Amino acid sequence: MRSAQHWRWRTLLGLLAAFTLLAAACGDSDSGSESSSDSSSDSAESADAAEDADPEDDESEAAAGAEDDGDESIRLGIMGECEGPFGGFHEDVVAGTLLALINEAGASSVSATTALDGFGGASIAGVDIELVGIGCGDDTADRALQEIRTLVEQQGANVVIGPLSGDEGIAIANYALDHPEVTFVNGIAGAQDATLHVDAPNFFRFNGDGAQWNAGIGDIVVNEAGWKTAAVIADDYGFGWTSSAGFVADFCAAGGEIVSYVYPPLGTTDYSSFVQQLPDPDEVDGYFWVVGGTGTNAALEAFVDGKGDLNGSQHAGNLFFNPGIASVLGTDIAGAYVGGFASLPGDITTPAIADYLDSADAAWESLTGALTGGEPASPSTTLGFGFAYGYYIGTLAFVQALDAVGGDLSDNHAALRAELSSMTVNGPYGDVSLDDNRQGIVNTFIAQLVLDESSGEIVQETVAIVPSVDQTFGGTYSADTAPPERDNTACEPRDLPWHGNLIPVVDGVPQG
Repeated sequence: MRSAQHWRWRTLLGLLAAFTLLAAACGDSDSGSESSSDSSSDSAESADAAEDADPEDDESEAAAGAEDDGDESIRLGIMGECEGPFGGFHEDVVAGTLLALINEAGASSVSATTALDGFGGASIAGVDIELVGIGCGDDTADRALQEIRTLVEQQGANVVIGPLSGDEGIAIANYALDHPEVTFVNGIAGAQDATLHVDAPNFFRFNGDGAQWNAGIGDIVVNEAGWKTAAVIADDYGFGWTSSAGFVADFCAAGGEIVSYVYPPLGTTDYSSFVQQLPDPDEVDGYFWVVGGTGTNAALEAFVDGKGDLNGSQHAGNLFFNPGIASVLGTDIAGAYVGGFASLPGDITTPAIADYLDSADAAWESLTGALTGGEPASPSTTLGFGFAYGYYIGTLAFVQALDAVGGDLSDNHAALRAELSSMTVNGPYGDVSLDDNRQGIVNTFIAQLVLDESSGEIVQETVAIVPSVDQTFGGTYSADTAPPERDNTACEPRDLPWHGNLIPVVDGVPQG
């Protein structure tokens, strides 16, 4: 299996079981760090020690790092995610970073069945790359700061890849402002604020933010599904706000009206009271879902219990709204549209995509990531999903930039950072360049959940490509606009550059 589009009921049960097992395995600080690389020792415990340390010691360590600038080696830290709503993707994101190093820097994985044991043998332009630690995030900013301090101030990382989640990204971007000796490359965190407003000169993001990933889906549901009104239900944190804001801006630009917003806290397990706040199906044309992690299925179950059977033509969602989750409650979800990186076009085959997925299968015998249902499976399953791919494309950019500057790490990585800022990284799913805030300009893929008549299963088909979406979202956002928070995106008709200009995809073939 090479993409997320053919997940089955059994896979989802395994996925939920994997979340539970990972939560148990990472239930305390010591066990959480043991589940990652051996080189990442007692992650949360050492983070607590860092928090209690004398500030003068921290300053002296940071100064030592800056003085060590002439040391031509990369001490790499990976900011992973072993706990919380997205804890099941810890293996996935670490594998994304390792695969880029395997493909481009001569690395080899220590283990044939897990990425969490780390790698060896990586070198670019004569510069050795050593893994010093793997952070154990849990989706919260506080934990992210503990973990990043461990990686940088105790384990000596001078390059960090990560994190996964929105509020973590904002926290680490702010941390980067105070640590100019370290280069940070985002993993897949998608809160807008991390780049558009924090603007740390040593923080680079080669993935889209949550708003960018929803470009075009509002246009589709207005002009293809006939929606005029919509209700939004979104996780109540930085990424949820950004993702829902992208839909709102796109939907309203196309002439739609938002009639209701509901924001359950991230990690909610009982969504019944939040679903009751939504209008009934006969009161609204459609619902847009931005509920992720372990919450997507629980929220949809609550909807069925409280509002009745699903009608796919009345539902759309962001990256979490995929076949394996949404179809668990039956095939009635057919017709729903999906935005975001979860619609990496598994039904579009190019030589670059095939080579990328083949390289994953060559790097490991199997991986047990979130998408494998807690069972060893083909590594290309893990690497074909956006969480792993975000870490891959960020690490790929870092490695290519380091090679382009001949391994020059002098002057707080000045040459490396200039190259990262100006380069175009050639990824298997499209080229990515950065804007003036070091934020990715990306292609967005819009998909639809459809019923495969031959198998009787829900699968995902790419229906359109939105090329070169930037973070301003067609002029909607700038450094002078407030970051998305709950429902502060204005709902108003406007011209967006991709409206009427989407590239159709038919049977996996782009038509333009």
